[in-house]
Amino acid sequence: MSGEGKSGKSRGKTGNVLIPPDVKRVRVTRSQRAGLQFPVSRFHRKLRHNDGRKKVAVSAPVYLAAVIEYLVAEIVELAGNAAKDNKKRRILPQHLQLAVRNDDEFCRLLGNVIIAEGGVIPHILPQLQTRKPKIPKTQEV
Repeated sequence: MSGEGKSGKSRGKTGNVLIPPDVKRVRVTRSQRAGLQFPVSRFHRKLRHNDGRKKVAVSAPVYLAAVIEYLVAEIVELAGNAAKDNKKRRILPQHLQLAVRNDDEFCRLLGNVIIAEGGVIPHILPQLQTRKPKIPKTQEV
């Protein structure tokens, strides 16, 4: 008897649903289910192969993809603002460098990262700037 387990009780029909051949099933990816743009399946595959373990929790790649997507969105937003300040319509590596180095949290997170073609943040130490000599005010009599 189909649908019966060891106890003999019926658990309902499983797999006996007939789908007409003209109806196409819509495939929904895990990224779409989670509402993300980054590929959850790719993160899952990389976690399984890089860690050396075969078992990875189902929610781990979703969480990882969401966190990385959030970080990338923040950096791109800051870089877009830097590009707009420089009157450019395209984000260049210099704008990414400005975005990362001017934000305290990203600077701490990406402190040891070198951005290719990023340049340096313009900054002159106050000790190196020439001081103007103070001219004493003449007292009027």
